[in-house]
Amino acid sequence: MASIVFGAGTSHTPMLNMTAEEWPLFEEVDRHRPHQYPDGRAATYDELLVKAPASLQSEITPDKHASRHGEAMAALGRLRDGLGEARLDALIVVGDDHKELYHDDNMPAVLVYRGKTIANVPNRTGRTTAGSHVDGARRPNWMQRAAARYYEESETRHYPVHAGLANYLIGALIDREFDVSSANALPAGEGEGHAFGFVHRTLMTAAIPVVPIVLNTYYPPNQPSPQRCYRLGQAIREAVETYPEDLRVGVVASGGLSHFTIDEQLDREVVRALKEKDAGALQDLPRARLNSGNSEIRNWICAGGALEHLDLRWVTYCPGYRTPAGTGTGLCFARWG
Repeated sequence: MASIVFGAGTSHTPMLNMTAEEWPLFEEVDRHRPHQYPDGRAATYDELLVKAPASLQSEITPDKHASRHGEAMAALGRLRDGLGEARLDALIVVGDDHKELYHDDNMPAVLVYRGKTIANVPNRTGRTTAGSHVDGARRPNWMQRAAARYYEESETRHYPVHAGLANYLIGALIDREFDVSSANALPAGEGEGHAFGFVHRTLMTAAIPVVPIVLNTYYPPNQPSPQRCYRLGQAIREAVETYPEDLRVGVVASGGLSHFTIDEQLDREVVRALKEKDAGALQDLPRARLNSGNSEIRNWICAGGALEHLDLRWVTYCPGYRTPAGTGTGLCFARWG
């Protein structure tokens, strides 16, 4: 029988595709995108700036940026090594879609991709990716370069998918009363989204057949609740354990933690709950706090359900502040098993 033997969680922000010296460039876009207070209320950059403590200035020095960038790169290296050492036959990747492939005319809450391969297409001018447009304005050149690193440099690459496991999961999840959507191909001319491209391009040293699971974390009205995400993870594990072939399977959550406004309290509670296998705390996270970029925490909640039988071996968390208003990304990387 198959079993889940490895787990990981990783942020996938464009900050990880840039140098520490480039992080302050984000103020250009952060000034124009919507933000939120820790209680979930909407906020503008200027409103955050007025309320920001003076201590935030010490969080955005060149030395602090270099230190946190170094921590993040080291953690990614540990995940890369661990993934290679796990000798996996399949890797379930739980990520989200920023209207890269799915839009308001058809926005699945949960989708399992079951094609034989999944394409990673070189970034094209005008392609919608994480943070690609801000308040209707085209993203600046430095951001286009960062976003391009989620994708192949010149030629489309078709990565293997474990279609057998994907098809089995769809049926098993339906039996467990999860009405999942499925897709055996991507829209014409499109490739995988950045949440999945980051795993292929940054974490894998050799192609492992994947099973992409797409959660609608961002867009109302059909975002899965934290409870639903956790139970989905549990159902994924149950399904894997009944798969008739002897497979070593891994699960990766791609995204998060809090952004575009950093909420350290929320991030640290998520990390604590994952460490202590506090399923109740993960399922009871207030939905009002899981808006905007914070919504990607749902991917980690789902992974937490799938990996509750494994111990969290290590976790690195560093709040990646990038502006005096407290915007940035709660950079987090974790390894189970």
